[in-house]
Amino acid sequence: MGLLILIVVGAILGWLATIILRVEDGRSILAHAIAGVAGSLVAGMIAGNGVIFGAVSGVALLWAVLGAAIAIGIYSLVKQYAVH
Repeated sequence: MGLLILIVVGAILGWLATIILRVEDGRSILAHAIAGVAGSLVAGMIAGNGVIFGAVSGVALLWAVLGAAIAIGIYSLVKQYAVH
């Protein structure tokens, strides 16, 4: 169940990032969602002591949110510098 929660949290954060950044391209929305999921899974797994298939603690969920936000930010910066 924890894995599903981390995936959903990451995808929602990726979608919200596209709204905040005012992204209109459909491919970027999917890329932000994937970056959010990746960041959420990595941070959630580290904070949850490597266990993502069990229950997710509140602390692990907060770290997952932070990890997703960082991953989305890094993706946006890399994309911005690649375009210029």
